[in-house]
Amino acid sequence: MTAALLDPAAREWKETLQHVGHDMYHVPDYVVLDARLYGGTPAAFHFERDGRRLLIPLIVRAINGSELRDALSPYGYPGPVTDAPPGDAEFWEQACAAFVETLRAEGIVTAFIRMHPLLNPPIPALRHHGAVVHHGETVSMDLTVSVEEMWKQTRSDHRNHINRAKRAGTRVVFDDWDRLGEWVDVYHDNMRRVGATSYYFFTREHLAALHDAVGDRMHLAVALEGDEVVGGNTFFSYDGIATGYVSSTRRAPKRYADELLYDEVRRWCKARGDEVFHLGGGKGGANDSLFTYKAGFSTSRHPFHTWRVVADRPAYEALVRERKPGADPADLTTTFPSYR
Repeated sequence: MTAALLDPAAREWKETLQHVGHDMYHVPDYVVLDARLYGGTPAAFHFERDGRRLLIPLIVRAINGSELRDALSPYGYPGPVTDAPPGDAEFWEQACAAFVETLRAEGIVTAFIRMHPLLNPPIPALRHHGAVVHHGETVSMDLTVSVEEMWKQTRSDHRNHINRAKRAGTRVVFDDWDRLGEWVDVYHDNMRRVGATSYYFFTREHLAALHDAVGDRMHLAVALEGDEVVGGNTFFSYDGIATGYVSSTRRAPKRYADELLYDEVRRWCKARGDEVFHLGGGKGGANDSLFTYKAGFSTSRHPFHTWRVVADRPAYEALVRERKPGADPADLTTTFPSYR
């Protein structure tokens, strides 16, 4: 049995990904670039026993004014991935216990893990070593069904808007990366409109670097009205799973580029052989208006959870008392870690 925190160059990280089902969020290049945005250090917890492996991508951050650190998932849905069967209770118990002990030995007080809705491990096993919080549902499109069936599953208002966009002459172009800067301007305008935090203002340089790192696993779709970019989606296509990264369209009355983009992207991904297009859910995982909008494209739903782990209870309680004295350190279901 072995357990360790790996850096992105570690042989074990890449070897594990060759044996376990996973998504783009687990690839070292992705974690490295996302860690730069967070101002943290890319890492992954690796556990192996009797030839079975488990991997959890992490970004490790300093806790200001302290020698201690904490960890969180990269942006998206990284979650633990493994080749151990869900029913192997002994493996999961040992892996989770080793995760907590490894964090504590590394001076990492807490870990906030976003689970992958399509690749979720057994939730009861995780609850023995932390709190598991259910936030809502995410939406996916089954790309193995016919195009006609996908269209039938699409809500009538979305179908109407897609048809209107086509009649208006809106068209979608794939992988014209020379248009990236134009779309980023549209994206930033939308982020300012909704009051997004600074993290979500992904720059052209970051997106280009990510594309350079992962190559044909990342794609750009832009919606054009004439020669004007009015919207776009960046998304990954990896091992049969297509998943949205960031998307945005320019707001205007009776413009339906966003619905058209979703429709064109799913058709394009299906033609390439992807089996599922994961749209994600609402803001923070809530079943809000964003979730309702996405739910209009498919009937497939998946529960979304986060796993909150306290590896060093005395240190965590001391940080909470010092920095958020009104918070209850025993309650891991609200803002976590509550000292942040």
